[in-house]
Amino acid sequence: MSEFRENKMRENPVETEWKDISYEPNPTEEVADAPKEDDQKAVPEVKTPKKSHRGRKRVQDVLGGDYLSKNSVVNNVPFLIYLAVLTLFYIANTYNTERLYKEIEKTKTELKELRFEYITARSSLMFESKLTELNKRTQSIGLRETIIPPYKIFFSGDSIQIGNR
Repeated sequence: MSEFRENKMRENPVETEWKDISYEPNPTEEVADAPKEDDQKAVPEVKTPKKSHRGRKRVQDVLGGDYLSKNSVVNNVPFLIYLAVLTLFYIANTYNTERLYKEIEKTKTELKELRFEYITARSSLMFESKLTELNKRTQSIGLRETIIPPYKIFFSGDSIQIGNR
């Protein structure tokens, strides 16, 4: 009985898939209502079912697990593992690149802010170091601008000389 089903499965796996589940009498056993061989020859043959599509067979192989047991897949397992590792490296590289890009952008904005702060501080210092601004500040504490021009003091070992500019 199993040989008959195996042969039938080889001929048309799609048709016999559901018939394996249901009861099918053994052709060697005689069924009480079955016509004799002479009567069967007179009956026209039943049309053969259409051949299954290649796509259906492939889907059935994958879903049934038969696809993973084929030699072509088993021989290519190292290559598939290589592809998986390569994919992981690619994903890690992408995340690393995005992280570096965010750091660079953060540093750029920080640099711009520091540059603006530097320009503001320099401008403020230049304004505060003007002679008129210094005079305003020093007058409040009692210091005044000198009227006498500065002069040079020359020192040569044993004598001191005072000279005008």
